[in-house]
Amino acid sequence: MIDHLICDCDGVLVDSEVIADRVLAETLTATFPGIDFGPVVKTAFGQQTSRFLSNVASEFNLQLPPDFLETIEHNVERALAESLSPINGVRDALLRVPLPAAVVSNSRLSRVSASVRRAGLANIFGPRVFSAEQVPRPKPFPDVYLYAAQQLGVEPARCVVVEDSIAGLNAARAAGMKTIAFVGASHIPHGYADVLREMGLTRIIEHMDALPALIESGVRGEFGDVQS
Repeated sequence: MIDHLICDCDGVLVDSEVIADRVLAETLTATFPGIDFGPVVKTAFGQQTSRFLSNVASEFNLQLPPDFLETIEHNVERALAESLSPINGVRDALLRVPLPAAVVSNSRLSRVSASVRRAGLANIFGPRVFSAEQVPRPKPFPDVYLYAAQQLGVEPARCVVVEDSIAGLNAARAAGMKTIAFVGASHIPHGYADVLREMGLTRIIEHMDALPALIESGVRGEFGDVQS
């Protein structure tokens, strides 16, 4: 049985990944001209920004400026404030789900809270917003999902999580939660749903209007022991 819904933020509630990737590429290129960061930025999908930048510095043998993470975060937040939009149909879908809902993200808590407000979803989630800032390890580790369940007073096995990234899906599954993969955001590459199916994931949706019925089947106990 399922009695709590948890959503990732970027790529599930708001169509932000494509904006963040553009800002990452622009800021890296402005700081280190002559390097093509396009391909590596595509690997940022689902990663915490600090970890992604550490990997970039190692791969390209770069010395990042001491305040580079803050610069990236500032630039991303400014771009989100200018052009962030909610995932199409997400508010209506969430209003049709008869479960308490929370947000769990690898992004900074302040950024997640701001994105939820800009998407017009603050009344749905209230204070139930959690960030990897609050735990020792980000996704793909389960820490933030386990922390959220503890704070919510709910057993992990009674939660269903909507995620877009493999890192997030793995984190939720490692926490013992059921998962639904959302593949309808603008940053999702062609064929991504097929990759997820090859990994054994069966609950995959492309449009948010499919979410309420799928959640209702979980509430009825029809997910069984299948995690994904």
